[in-house]
Amino acid sequence: MSVTLSPTKSRAALRASARVSGEFLLVLAMAAVTVWLLGRMWSVVWPLIVGLLLTTLTWPTARYLRRHGWPPALAASVVTVLFLLAAGGVVALIAVPVASQSGELTDGVVEGIQRLREWASGPPLNIGDDQITGALDSATARIQDSVGSMVTTVVTGVGTVVNGVVTAVLAIFLMFFMLKDGPRFLPWLTRQLPGRFATDVPTVAARAWTTLGEFVRSQAYVGLLDAVLIGLGLWIVGVPLVLPLAVLTFVAAFVPIVGALFAGFVAVLIALVSNGLTDALIVLAIIVVVQQLEGNVFQPMIQSRGLGLHAAVILLAVTLGGSLAGIVGSLLAVPVTALIAVVWNYLREQLTEPPREPGTQASPSGVVPPS
Repeated sequence: MSVTLSPTKSRAALRASARVSGEFLLVLAMAAVTVWLLGRMWSVVWPLIVGLLLTTLTWPTARYLRRHGWPPALAASVVTVLFLLAAGGVVALIAVPVASQSGELTDGVVEGIQRLREWASGPPLNIGDDQITGALDSATARIQDSVGSMVTTVVTGVGTVVNGVVTAVLAIFLMFFMLKDGPRFLPWLTRQLPGRFATDVPTVAARAWTTLGEFVRSQAYVGLLDAVLIGLGLWIVGVPLVLPLAVLTFVAAFVPIVGALFAGFVAVLIALVSNGLTDALIVLAIIVVVQQLEGNVFQPMIQSRGLGLHAAVILLAVTLGGSLAGIVGSLLAVPVTALIAVVWNYLREQLTEPPREPGTQASPSGVVPPS
């Protein structure tokens, strides 16, 4: 006996698929429009995001002061000044020791270049001084020919630095106002929204704030772990400037990928000019091992516990964010994913039907008859 498909059921399935596909396309279109609008307003959105992250980092101190009777404006001012002093202290902790040993580092760089020339002149390369001089002359000629593009690059770099300074200043001011007036935001938002939005939106906002705090704290834990492990490795090898390099590693941990590469490059360079090639290779191996453990073990484990996300989800989110938006995408991938999870979990709570009592079943009319 042959089995045939039911035309009625097939049409119903096609209609349902078409309806779901159309609704999904509308959601994607709305998401694309939202991303486009954020891109057009990025000069305002980016300082707001940075200020929000800084506020989550400094809010516990401000909250402590406010609970002990400090006026909101005074507490926010004190916390902002303390944050600026801490940031300045970190910069000084890195810059002062490096400046004090700049002469030794310069001599080490010159000596390293001389060692490199001596090594290149011997077997198996056997590169003579004439060849090295010719290569330098050729490089100089290429640099002279590309002066225009270099000027453009420098101007672009200066513009990037200026934009970074403006973003930092705006973020500091926004952090101050959030610390001062942040607790009044949710009540104000409740008064502005109609119907059940007055309950749903503030609830989601409060959960999102908690999630952002967990993200910043987990990132700080990861940076501290990197700084301690790499600092111990540098101390064991005998590399100078261990404390500034450890502080630089901690700060750079807040910038995914590029921050780790920059901190690692600086550590290897100092090891090379101070201790030689062998110690530089050892330092490189230490940094690679620690960064691999951080990226594949420590960071996913710590953030998955604090944010309620699986480690694999975090790895995929960072990879996708980096491929879509570069450094900024990698930086924002984890918190954005965590916020999406917050919204999704809240929607599930609101859309889930309450559990029925054992022995009862729903009737077509929606009335649950007794057993």
